[in-house]
Amino acid sequence: MGGPATFEDLVAEGAAVPVEGWDFSWFAGRATEERPPWGYAATVARRLGVVGSVLDVQTGGGEVYGWALRHAGRMPPRLAATESWLPNLRIARATLGPLGGRVVAAIDDGGLPFAAGAFDLVVSRHPVVTGWEEIARVLRPGGSYLSQQIGAGSNRELIDFLMGPQPVNEVRSVRRAVQAAEAAGLVVVDLREAALRVEFHDVGAVVHFLRKVLWTVPGFTVDAYRDRLAALHEQISRDGLFVAHAQRFFIEARRPA
Repeated sequence: MGGPATFEDLVAEGAAVPVEGWDFSWFAGRATEERPPWGYAATVARRLGVVGSVLDVQTGGGEVYGWALRHAGRMPPRLAATESWLPNLRIARATLGPLGGRVVAAIDDGGLPFAAGAFDLVVSRHPVVTGWEEIARVLRPGGSYLSQQIGAGSNRELIDFLMGPQPVNEVRSVRRAVQAAEAAGLVVVDLREAALRVEFHDVGAVVHFLRKVLWTVPGFTVDAYRDRLAALHEQISRDGLFVAHAQRFFIEARRPA
């Protein structure tokens, strides 16, 4: 029988796993993240049953949007999504095409290629950036934007361990989101926050996570952080896990009728 996986084995494994799409099933048994109490995907599924047109912005591989569509009481007549990264765009089209969804390429911080007032509902889970003015433009009067977003200071324990103490980036703060929504002419009608426990059970899971969620440690490479990864491996070997906390918030903003 072989012994425990070595640091080099774990790092090599985490560095080799494909990062396309937003399927996190690889982490089973290796990392966990507590779920937010509001149930984003189920909330979207319920709303899909009462609207005629919906747009998912920055859909990734379409996994969450696809789940919501399959669990909706009825399928809205018009389904669309945007994605910027080519590998994800291919996955999203394969995921959402059979459900009737049209997936178009659109850069994250650019305009949305749709007419003004085109959608009853716009949704987005963990957008890289939120183009509030564009969202307000493509919403019809009375339409809503639903989004689960990454809050300021998310996973800061992991960031600080690898990079040293870092200032919290207020760009992702709830306060900034509300201000931007209101500046775009939207009315925030629901706002909820949660700090969620994250557990990493081996350093390979950390490597894969940092490659997949690129904004956590910008410019991350195994070579650049090898010494800190080795220290993290030693801590996990001693304690059995490394704990961080993901900051999340749910926001609904409505275009006045």
